[in-house]
Amino acid sequence: MSGGLSWSRWSGIIIKEFIQLRRDRLTFGMVIGIPILQLVLFGFAINADPKRLPTALLDADRSVYGRSIVQGLQNSGYFRIEREVANEGEAERLIAAGTVQFVVTIPENFGRKLVRGERPVLLVEADATDPSATGNAIAALGPAVRSALARDLQGPLARLNPVPDPVNVRVHRRYNPEGVSAFNIVPGVLGTILTMTMILMTGLAMTRERERGTFENLLATPALPIEVMTGKIVPYVLIGLIQVTLLLAAGLVIFEVPMVGSVPLLYLSVFLFIAANLSLGITFSSIARNQLQSMQMTFFFFLPSILLSGFMFPFRGMPEWAQWLGSLLPLTHFLHLVRGIMLKGNGFVELWPNIWPILAFMGAVIAFGLLAYRRTLD
Repeated sequence: MSGGLSWSRWSGIIIKEFIQLRRDRLTFGMVIGIPILQLVLFGFAINADPKRLPTALLDADRSVYGRSIVQGLQNSGYFRIEREVANEGEAERLIAAGTVQFVVTIPENFGRKLVRGERPVLLVEADATDPSATGNAIAALGPAVRSALARDLQGPLARLNPVPDPVNVRVHRRYNPEGVSAFNIVPGVLGTILTMTMILMTGLAMTRERERGTFENLLATPALPIEVMTGKIVPYVLIGLIQVTLLLAAGLVIFEVPMVGSVPLLYLSVFLFIAANLSLGITFSSIARNQLQSMQMTFFFFLPSILLSGFMFPFRGMPEWAQWLGSLLPLTHFLHLVRGIMLKGNGFVELWPNIWPILAFMGAVIAFGLLAYRRTLD
């Protein structure tokens, strides 16, 4: 036995580790890919100051002053007038479905009251389910309106320019008037915990059996791939529903998060989301050769999910390409579903635009998993 340090032995071990790393291409890809992914997401996609937020306009006055205010709001950079609605019912449907972030209402006789110095009310309704998405835009309302009217209130109307403002800007924060962060965070935590635990648990299911040798029993049976996948999913569906029940109870009791909508509809949405995540976990376990690879793939999926879904940062603050990627993730749509049911009381019609993407994701993942399912140990 040699008692001294051998440079050749030490360098041989280093070379051996590099060879082993080269053979494990998935691990090597994670080592390179995850830092690059984090750099791209944090550098280009994350934005805590969202602008050009979709806004609906209900203009019952049609005066030059109303048009100036609308132009001023758009010039502020925070508001993007996407459509003009005909009545309050249409505006209510748009903001409830999350199609728009704001509804600006200019009432009748707005211009007449303005020139009379009666300080007419300009109503701005905001979807405040995510307070961080609307905070800066609401703060910019007053200066934007003053700047927009400064050109019109000249000459005989210059007397209206001094304080107080010529227009009474009244902001109505819908669904979360006090801006309680827990109302936004608790549904988000519900989705992220389900994403992490469901994919991770099922991702280890088949790889664990393969490593222990018990996967041979499944291969020896006449069970079809769809039977194996669904049979492994069902127990974890029950575990996920138990998790949801405990988290919802804690949110309602401890954080006093309101439950405005239907509880059965909420559990239906949760069931679909759990099924989508479990399908992905089973697919990962079918592709991975061991538990480590399955955990690596789970983390690689979880990172963009938590960053691009709108849980940590405002979804509409991201560039369009990042929003497009985020719309492919089931967590993005699940957050809209849970917040819509708990805070807005949305029904199935309002929820459907976020239900079908989860179903499509689940169908695509199951199809890919069936193709990747191996009937042999090789």
